[in-house]
Amino acid sequence: MKKVIIAEKPSVAKNIADALHIKGRKDGYFEGESYLITWAFGHLLELYDAKDYDEKMKIWRMEYFPFIPEQFKYKVKMDQGRKKVDSGAKKQLKCIKDLIARDDVDGVISATDYDREGQIIGDSILNYLKVKKPVYRILLNEWTEDEVKKGLEKVVDNRSMQPLQDAGISRQHADWLIGINLTSVATLKYKSGKGELFNIGRVLLPTLKMIYDRDMEILNFNPEPYFKLTGTFGYGEGNYEGTYTLDKKDKFEKEEDLKLIRSKLQDKRGVLAQKEVTEKNEYPPVLFNLSALQGHITSKYTGFTSDKVLKIAQSLYEKKYITYPRTASSVLDESLVDKAKKVLFSLKQGLPYEEELVFRKSPRVFNSKKVESHSAIIPTYMKPSGLGRDEQLVYEAVRNRFLMQFMPVSIVEETVFTTTVEDVEGAFISKGKVQKILGWKKIENDNAKDAILPDLIEGIPVTIEKVDITSHATTPPKAYTEKTLLRAMETCGKQFKEEKSQEEGEDNELMDAILSGFSIGTPATRAETIKKLCYTGYTIMQKKNIRCTEKGKKLIETLPIKELMDLEYTGRLEKTLADIEKGTVKKDTFMNHIIRFVVGGVDTIKGQKAAPIQYTKEAFAPASVPKAKASTKKQSTAEKITTVGKKEVLGKCPLCGSDVIEGTKGFGCMGYKQGCKFVIWKADEALGRYGKKTTKTLVKQLLKKGEGNIKGLKTKNGTKFDAIVTYTFNQDKGLGDWKFRKPE
Repeated sequence: MKKVIIAEKPSVAKNIADALHIKGRKDGYFEGESYLITWAFGHLLELYDAKDYDEKMKIWRMEYFPFIPEQFKYKVKMDQGRKKVDSGAKKQLKCIKDLIARDDVDGVISATDYDREGQIIGDSILNYLKVKKPVYRILLNEWTEDEVKKGLEKVVDNRSMQPLQDAGISRQHADWLIGINLTSVATLKYKSGKGELFNIGRVLLPTLKMIYDRDMEILNFNPEPYFKLTGTFGYGEGNYEGTYTLDKKDKFEKEEDLKLIRSKLQDKRGVLAQKEVTEKNEYPPVLFNLSALQGHITSKYTGFTSDKVLKIAQSLYEKKYITYPRTASSVLDESLVDKAKKVLFSLKQGLPYEEELVFRKSPRVFNSKKVESHSAIIPTYMKPSGLGRDEQLVYEAVRNRFLMQFMPVSIVEETVFTTTVEDVEGAFISKGKVQKILGWKKIENDNAKDAILPDLIEGIPVTIEKVDITSHATTPPKAYTEKTLLRAMETCGKQFKEEKSQEEGEDNELMDAILSGFSIGTPATRAETIKKLCYTGYTIMQKKNIRCTEKGKKLIETLPIKELMDLEYTGRLEKTLADIEKGTVKKDTFMNHIIRFVVGGVDTIKGQKAAPIQYTKEAFAPASVPKAKASTKKQSTAEKITTVGKKEVLGKCPLCGSDVIEGTKGFGCMGYKQGCKFVIWKADEALGRYGKKTTKTLVKQLLKKGEGNIKGLKTKNGTKFDAIVTYTFNQDKGLGDWKFRKPE
């Protein structure tokens, strides 16, 4: 007798056939001595539309909602045009049905992806076909030959997967009820034109609300000025810099306080009162889960979206090169120790640092308590060949992150000077950092530039060469990128530092947040949500930043169902789905709540006094100010430095993105009409102290690279030196701040 194996996709079916050395390819399946291996194309079935239940629902009318089916029904999926049944899906369903009905078949094995979406893909087919024969489930994280053979030896009764099916069905039905009902009534209530649609979704709206909130923070941000005091100390053969610090604070609200300190420093000498040298271990970043992989790739390379990264990772998984990608875990289950050892042995062969790659069972890598359903993404023992550029980049990221875990720890030496001056409260702090052992950083040639302090002994006297007071301003929060938005969705808005390597404590805090179950969406759905936000016109991409549009802003401000935009409420819904999956919450309990929520939401929108929403397609909190048009109004300070006539554009303003041109007395921004005051004066006081003026060449360098080169700067005693300079403009004070450093 034989068993029918149903894979989620043809490529996975082929992997299973290859693992079992089955070559007999038929129309829609493979046939071997013990198994008939067939496949779906993802979802072969879909939920009924509202109009499938009731003909009148072809036309939306307020009085038709809320619409709650007595029983949810499924149909063969429609083609993309939505006008007819997908013929390929219909044919494949018949193929599966005929195979299961064969007299020589005594059971079925569902081999769809091991997650709640994969579970309902298989179960919906089996339920639709009313299969009576025994059904089993194979639970795998990868499709290599070894794993397929082991998995088939350990299949479980599919009835044991009921909680996973319940979670998948609950998610599917809840999203249908919310989407169909609230999208319909919101569109009827708010639309101002034909064909206009206001999509409402359980995951879509809270994600949009996060973007809206961040853009509002940026829009309403008021920079606060602060000042810093920097001293340059000489010791005979050279000098070093230190930042004035009092009570662990180096930023001061009042410039007068620092001027008083500066006056006390005149004609004084300092002493290197304390020198602290410490070695610190830097650990590699943890293994990738899906959100971290998407964030890493989208932030590092151009041309990638989180949705694209997911598709590439899924392709690599189906080609047997990486493990299951739709995971929230950043560690491996302890049962995978031997498997990971085998992978490491396979992949390290021939690498220049092969001898340094040593397998060890570290709790940073192996921790069963921090794994839910699926372990972190790692490579398999199979070395890929023939990958395209994009696949290669994603694969190498996964492989490198895995290899890093088994390299020596990276060690840096940090040096801190504390320089004091007699009768002056506080001290000047200088910090240096030297990489002593690269360790895991060798994997990606990640060798940060050293910040070297001179090799001085504690207690030596130093001279005060120069003291500068610089003005600064607090900066607004950064707009969301795909990387930071994915992290915020993963942790339900809880923020974490973005660093290459993480301390053990932060790793634990992050994982606790993820594993608590409170999140927006799942690893499998977040990329699609971000894509849909742009598709619906609620957000736009400005380079790598995700910004809310006027349409998105007005929907957030108009929609009265505030629970749908509350991260806590959304997190509880996702947590409940996770609890259904664990079997601790019943599906009916969740669905009863969703039905009450939908009915209440429809009634609330119906009773709302709201005019149609009018909007433009631009971002409501733009990252850049539109370029100024000609004006006959009284000139501003920035405008006075320009001259009439066509001017060469030297670069883009770092504050607003408008053109910067040369004027009579300086180089100014053409965004002055919108309030931008950016200017670099030709006769700048700071450069004048060293016998230099600002040149057009220097301005071009600053605007393009963020820094420029100046040669032949001259001190008061006539000593000449070269420097690399940076320039930061304080919009509120209308002043610039120059920083000087020695060339490399």
